[in-house]
Amino acid sequence: MAELRESKKRETRQRLSDVATELFFQRGFDAVTVEEIAAAAHVSKVTVFNYFTRKEDLFLDREAEVMPLLRRALESRSALESRSAPESKAKGVAQLAALRKLVDQLSEQKHPFAHIDDKALAWWRVVAASASLKARLREIGDEVTQGLALELGGPKFDARTRLLAGMIVLTWRTAYAEALRVLEHRGSVKKANSEFRALLELGFTAAQRLDAPSP
Repeated sequence: MAELRESKKRETRQRLSDVATELFFQRGFDAVTVEEIAAAAHVSKVTVFNYFTRKEDLFLDREAEVMPLLRRALESRSALESRSAPESKAKGVAQLAALRKLVDQLSEQKHPFAHIDDKALAWWRVVAASASLKARLREIGDEVTQGLALELGGPKFDARTRLLAGMIVLTWRTAYAEALRVLEHRGSVKKANSEFRALLELGFTAAQRLDAPSP
């Protein structure tokens, strides 16, 4: 029974997000009210806020997947460490290898976090037109940086670990934004995704140098 309730909650949450997203694409984020979303979904405004604490999260609902994906990827680092060469004992080597593997997996799946196409570009145009959505994305970026630092260094992580986490998050965001720019100006999905992977690798390599043991 509990499993059925949770399944219905997930379905309701997804339906609310889908209805809201369609309205946002049609009219723009700022032009749509929560009352209109509730009416279109045939629920009350209270029900909408039971599932989403703020309007922005109706459109950015998939951002909640970021930390679980990163956490699962980093759980594999122990196996990667055991296969590392003796001279590559730095914990960050295995952690970054795990994140590179995650990128490969997401790219193969054409997951929206690691695949740029026309749908991603349309999504970003909605975000770019709304100051509140852009502000919420910055907040989420800070939250992910904090969460990633905890995963990388534990509850007593130091400034170096926070810098490493910040570099990884900034690398991903910068690579994604540049890939969207390439798609918008060149119209090539292939070139956009190639640019995304190239910039990610550049940033990960820089992060790996940061995590290398001090001489």
